[in-house]
Amino acid sequence: MFSNAEIGIDLGTANILIYSKSKGMLLNEPSVVAYNTETQTVVAVGKEAKEMVGKTPKHIIPVRPLRDGVIADYDLTAQMLKELLKKVSKKSGMSMRKPTVVICTPSGSTSVERRAIHNAVKSYGARNVHLIEEPIAAAIGADLPVDEPIANVIVDIGGGTSEVAIISFGGVVSCKSIRTGGDVMDEEIIHYVRKEYNVLIGERTAEEIKMEIGYALIDHPEVTMDVRGRDMVTGLPKTIELKSTEVQSAIKESLEQLLETIRATLEDCPPELSGDIVDHGVILTGGGALLNGMQEWLSNEISVPVHMAPSPLESVAIGTGKSLKMIQKLQKASTN
Repeated sequence: MFSNAEIGIDLGTANILIYSKSKGMLLNEPSVVAYNTETQTVVAVGKEAKEMVGKTPKHIIPVRPLRDGVIADYDLTAQMLKELLKKVSKKSGMSMRKPTVVICTPSGSTSVERRAIHNAVKSYGARNVHLIEEPIAAAIGADLPVDEPIANVIVDIGGGTSEVAIISFGGVVSCKSIRTGGDVMDEEIIHYVRKEYNVLIGERTAEEIKMEIGYALIDHPEVTMDVRGRDMVTGLPKTIELKSTEVQSAIKESLEQLLETIRATLEDCPPELSGDIVDHGVILTGGGALLNGMQEWLSNEISVPVHMAPSPLESVAIGTGKSLKMIQKLQKASTN
């Protein structure tokens, strides 16, 4: 019965999510692979590999094989998918023999990048592989009427890329993608702490700072957090106190870029659909949508209602899983 399982995969820069229509969310793990350079083998994938970041001996390297929403290391991505699908079949009891897979690609990706994603999944032994554009998957996952001639505006803020798309009648009317997402914000926090405090912190710490005391550009009661890192002068461990207003100023540039992209996409919108946007507003999905105050800040800036998708982190994965029954219709819309 399960020999041709149907699954949707959200191959994200920060997380990989696997969804099945019959069993719901099967897996949500970081897209990290720990690789042993001496034996050329994969030591760990997902959560275990992420916990190793910045803490491994020289011959074990935690790698993120996806960068900016596309495959940076083809072989490691294929191995990571194999390991994660094995995990899924063990955990859920579903046989993953020759599954039918729907996988999403960033809307700005080239045909070569799409082919790499297609081949990575096919090499696992998938029977059929369908590619769907990420904004469309996010819209389906957020329960929007994608196949109707109504403007649905999706702002998907991921780890590697942020995409803003206007979707109507099953296809993308206007779309802009920038390689600015959660990862860039983390890097900006690392730079800020290094410049202001002469303290070096790692990627994981930067991500924790962003999640705990990171705010979009709104007024808020100031909160502080103790941050541990390495003093660049003495080389010794050091603890500093970081304020939320400092984090806000560190990530300001990324947020302004995102806002600029949203404005540019809305400017490209056909006038007939602009009326719908005023009525229905903009839907936020992706992990970056969970940044404190993001919804409030955007609705103040673009003067249209801004709504949060029911489960922003999982929208794309749920959309890929649900899109199986719509795939023929969607492919028709994209080829027309």
